[in-house]
Amino acid sequence: MNEELNKSALFNGSCFALITTAFTFAIRAGILPQLGQEFGLSGAQLGFINSMWFLGFPISMIIGGLVYHTFGPANIMRVAFVAHTLGILLTIYAGGYTTLLISTLFIGFGNGCTEAACNPMIADMYSGVKMNKMLNRFHMWFPGGILLGALISKFMTDAGGTLALWQSQMWVLMIPTIIYFILFFGKKFPKPKVEGVTSLAENFKAMISPVFLFLFVCMALTAISEFGPQQWVNIVLANSGADAMLILALTTGVMAVGRFFAGPVVKSLGQTGVLLAGSILAAIGIYLFSTVTGPIAYFAAIIFAMGVCYFWPVMVGATAQRVPLSGALGMSVIGGIGMFSTAIFQPIIGSWIDNSMEANRAAGLTGDELELAAGQDTLLSMVSFPGILIVLFTIFFFWQKNVTSTAKMPKEPV
Repeated sequence: MNEELNKSALFNGSCFALITTAFTFAIRAGILPQLGQEFGLSGAQLGFINSMWFLGFPISMIIGGLVYHTFGPANIMRVAFVAHTLGILLTIYAGGYTTLLISTLFIGFGNGCTEAACNPMIADMYSGVKMNKMLNRFHMWFPGGILLGALISKFMTDAGGTLALWQSQMWVLMIPTIIYFILFFGKKFPKPKVEGVTSLAENFKAMISPVFLFLFVCMALTAISEFGPQQWVNIVLANSGADAMLILALTTGVMAVGRFFAGPVVKSLGQTGVLLAGSILAAIGIYLFSTVTGPIAYFAAIIFAMGVCYFWPVMVGATAQRVPLSGALGMSVIGGIGMFSTAIFQPIIGSWIDNSMEANRAAGLTGDELELAAGQDTLLSMVSFPGILIVLFTIFFFWQKNVTSTAKMPKEPV
């Protein structure tokens, strides 16, 4: 097969695999009320089911990074296909709480395999600015897929009848799953382009370098800056006069468009410039969320989305380019800490809400006014995440100003 056609098939297959990941996030969220009603599940039980998605994801990412060069990306994606298929079918034919826990764990495991295989594969297929551009276009399909999946779930639910059944909506997940399997089938996967990257000893040695450790800390904060407000912003919007679903659609839509056009942005500002600018915009967006009500919340959503849209793919790209000997393991660890930090910070954010509720209740607030005040106080506290990143990425900008990579790779501006 022509090399360019092979590259195109592998990249498109990666995108459909990430669409599968996004659909599992959006459509499963859409059917949660039906699952709770049909199986008599409490809110806590639904929460544990959701947590399996976040648990399986980083576990398989780390394992995939460790075995990427021995087991191979093709085999990792075969595991992803099996895990996705098992997870979807076990959900459709679930008999209760335990089966839903297991099925969601399988789905999360498949999602992590996708990141573990596709990130280093794309980094090996492209170089320099092109690599950053293609990583962003690949990651475009997470917010894009969430938007598409949310709209599909909403359409099927509103349509009523058989389409509205949660089983019917879960069958939709099999469509991108089968497509990515077909696109990957029989294709030649790229070889590592950096000498020494296949050695786990070299990977671990590179991962104790100052640059990698710095990126590790920053990834924990970029991930919670992105996912934290999205998890809790509905508390504010429910009583602020803005439509929460429109905010979600607007945020993910802007992120998808931003990632599609990432090439010129990264070429102009460089990786460190994009990260610094993103942290500033994210801080402004979250601050606006914490203070505004009504239609201005839509403007805040645009600013927030512009801030966080490049965080995840550019951090992965920075790891691949600035610490290339960390290899697939390094990229997987960076992605894994992003997911772990999201889980770790959730109870902390929850305690902020509890403390604010008590303080505002003591001040005499009740009902919707109390909920709004507590939510806005919490979002104001979340400004600290991108606030710290502004300082860190300013340091990183000047630190890396005349550095492009620790290996011989195409030069690009910082």
